[in-house]
Amino acid sequence: MPKHGTFVWNELMTHDVKKAKAFYADTVGWSFDSMDMGEGTYHVAKSGDDMAAGFFEMSGPDFENVPDHWMPYLEVDDIDGMAKKAEGKGATIIRQPFDIPGVGRIAIIKEPTGAVVGWMTSENR
Repeated sequence: MPKHGTFVWNELMTHDVKKAKAFYADTVGWSFDSMDMGEGTYHVAKSGDDMAAGFFEMSGPDFENVPDHWMPYLEVDDIDGMAKKAEGKGATIIRQPFDIPGVGRIAIIKEPTGAVVGWMTSENR
């Protein structure tokens, strides 16, 4: 059961999923399961039978000048309430809370120091 205030997921945001998958397969031995997300394919990296991370391909004009990076996700009790609280404490909400079926509800936050992080309320809480 995910706990409030703990990191629960990491996601590689990349412009070249094929190259990233090859690198992580060859270095740390990850395998990958891919799934159609409607707007693209999401790749779940696996270490043996355990999920290790997700890979998301950045494409289109929204990601034109965004460098490849890892995005960590922090579990919070109430994403909608926490996003409002974060904003009141000086954060910028880059992406308002949205649902991912089977996963939970997520928001992307730029905290006051400028770091970007995903906050989520998992569906299985």
